[in-house]
Amino acid sequence: QVQFVESGGGLVQPGGSLRLSCAASGFTFRNYAMAWYRQAPGKERELVAAISTGSANTNYADSVKGRFTISRDNAKKMVYLQMNSLKPEDTARYYCNAARTPFTPWGQGTQVTVSS
Repeated sequence: QVQFVESGGGLVQPGGSLRLSCAASGFTFRNYAMAWYRQAPGKERELVAAISTGSANTNYADSVKGRFTISRDNAKKMVYLQMNSLKPEDTARYYCNAARTPFTPWGQGTQVTVSS
């Protein structure tokens, strides 16, 4: 079945960096645009960044544009999110999934906490 395993989160000071990784399985990974999503306590899940099947196109939420970079490795079925210049408002649980029609179930996600 479809499975996503996210990793790389942690506690970081404002201005710091983290690199998130996501291992995907159970579907033909190279055929799907992929995305990172995040959900903060009391808020709806939001799409943070998306990448096309061949990595030619990427899209970012305005709040992370210029600070986050999404990438993928189709051979390894991995998606990455490089996060720089982190802000307290980036604190959330981060998930990866397909970009257009997310699969269920979602993975466990990885917690990112930005705090001094």
